[in-house]
Amino acid sequence: MCETSFSLGLQERMQRLQELTDFTESCQAELKGLFEGLGWSQESDLHAVQMEVCPYDPNHTVPRDRMEKHKASCELSKLGYSKEEQAEMLDPSVYYENANIPSITMDKDTFHQVILQTRENAPHMRSTGLHTHSDTSTDLPDIPQNHKRALCELTVADRLAIYDHVIQEASQQSAKKESNNEDLYVDLVAKLKKEEQSGPKSHLEVLAEMRDYRRRRQSYRAKNVHITKKSYTEVIREVIDIHSGELGRIWQEVKDDEFKASQQSCHRGASEKGRSASVESRESRVSSRDEHGHKRHRKHSQSRSRGRKNKCRR
Repeated sequence: MCETSFSLGLQERMQRLQELTDFTESCQAELKGLFEGLGWSQESDLHAVQMEVCPYDPNHTVPRDRMEKHKASCELSKLGYSKEEQAEMLDPSVYYENANIPSITMDKDTFHQVILQTRENAPHMRSTGLHTHSDTSTDLPDIPQNHKRALCELTVADRLAIYDHVIQEASQQSAKKESNNEDLYVDLVAKLKKEEQSGPKSHLEVLAEMRDYRRRRQSYRAKNVHITKKSYTEVIREVIDIHSGELGRIWQEVKDDEFKASQQSCHRGASEKGRSASVESRESRVSSRDEHGHKRHRKHSQSRSRGRKNKCRR
């Protein structure tokens, strides 16, 4: 009985194995036909996609072309950032590509070095305007990726230290750019003249320099001191006021010219009306004189004709 049951079980297993083999062969045949219909090669496609293991989670296997994006997302997930927070994060480097603004990139080592240096330089006793040793972070935090984490994980002293470091690095970058661009603004003609005049100066040149020095001391020194005492905002405000006053003066002159032109046109119209009235009065006087003359002439001619008739009767 045991042998028969064992043989039956073995036959069932062999039958099941044959069914699985037939099923896999049919699937392989269907896949082969599908690849041939699409013009793909199954072996090349299997070897084309190269997979890599995520350094933050060994259970993640990602294609090589998407590894950088996955690493950034996986690192934020390991640091405790949710999917909503990751969706709100944007890369700010896009806004500074074509802008003349210095951008500072800080890695983790530099971040920790700035905080440690601030902690070492901070005094142990509290004083006005300075943060003490206890105001800094006891543990070295990770670089915050959003404003909320920066407020929660960094103290006021840490944020102030990071701000001072960024300002210092930005000023150094600006100074380097200005030093590199100094050659573009060099007056070559003046430079050549200065090199030509590097020899000993004549008596007339010395007198001219003394004269220019006296003039500059008398007329320009007070102005320069007055300007240096003012802030940049005050100087710009004065420039805007000067230009606004000049524009107001120009507009007032234009308005005055227009007003004068309108008055002249009114005077011309009144004078033309007066001239037309005087001409009409003159014409009426001339016509009345002509009528009176004509009447007198008729009376005189009638009196003459009457006199002649009386003579003939006599």
